[in-house]
Amino acid sequence: MENKAKIKAELSAKLQQEKVFWSFDKNSCQSLSDWNLIKYALIHLDLADINLLFKIFSKKKIKRVWLDELVVQGDYLRNMNICIANLYFDIKHPVQYLKRMETYYLGKAATKPA
Repeated sequence: MENKAKIKAELSAKLQQEKVFWSFDKNSCQSLSDWNLIKYALIHLDLADINLLFKIFSKKKIKRVWLDELVVQGDYLRNMNICIANLYFDIKHPVQYLKRMETYYLGKAATKPA
C-alpha cells in the first residue's frame, strides 16, 4: 500500500491543478484537513482519484463527509451523489436515499439554535 502522506500530497496537487482553490491564499491551501481533502476530492476529482481516498481513509469517514457536505447540496450535486451512492456505498435506491438524507440534514440544521 502506498504511503498515506504521498497519496494525500498527490490528491492535493491534483486539486491545485484543477484550480479548485483559485480564490484562496496559496499558503492556506498547502495543508488541507482530511475533511476538506475528502470533500474537494469527491466534488472535483475523477473516479481513479476518489478510489485513492479509500486507500487512506475509512469508508465510514468518507461517507460522513459525503453526507454532511455533498448530499445536503441537493440538486446541485444530485447526479454525482447518485453515482457515489451506487459505486462506493452500495445504496440500493440512491434517489430515495438522497432525498431522505437531504430532508433529515436540512431538518436537523433548522432545529439547531442560532
